[in-house]
Amino acid sequence: MAVSINKISKSFGDPPKTVLSDISLTFTTGITCLMGPSGIGKTTLAYIIAGLVAPDSGNVSGVDTKQISFVFQEDRLLELETALRNVLFVVKKTKENVRTAQELLIRAGLEDSINKRCEQLSGGMKRRVCICRALMANHSLLIMDEPFKGLDSGIKPSIMDMVKQSAAENKTVICITHDEHEADYLGGNTVYL
Repeated sequence: MAVSINKISKSFGDPPKTVLSDISLTFTTGITCLMGPSGIGKTTLAYIIAGLVAPDSGNVSGVDTKQISFVFQEDRLLELETALRNVLFVVKKTKENVRTAQELLIRAGLEDSINKRCEQLSGGMKRRVCICRALMANHSLLIMDEPFKGLDSGIKPSIMDMVKQSAAENKTVICITHDEHEADYLGGNTVYL
């Protein structure tokens, strides 16, 4: 699946401050790491691709906005629900899906926290729940906005391996990161804004 952005521009505020100006890119199947300094418009571009923010000009093609998994910078979890319920929130609750969700959480090192409420989890554990939830949705486009922030160095490679495996399943993965090491580990293409 190829996602194309064509001459996207976006400004915010009054007086307007331009965040994106005439940006054109194509994201193909596999992983693309989107990099650049803070404030350059990476998150805004991700939101435009997902249909959460409208561009001032330009367009996005190749995206079904109902078929996007998204890991936001903020956790956006149901804090009073368990880790398992949060991961299952994006799919029908079938026996097979419950088993798949449990397997994802175990693989993410959360086997002892499957039935804990998210409010009881550390920041790094919550990030892993968010990533498991996005992978559980199993859509053809996965957008991740600094998904690995706050992860311990010991667990980070296995979580990135989960993302790499997902990308190998004929998905388009857009990963926003400031970390060159993360981009190198994930492989694929790197685009600098």
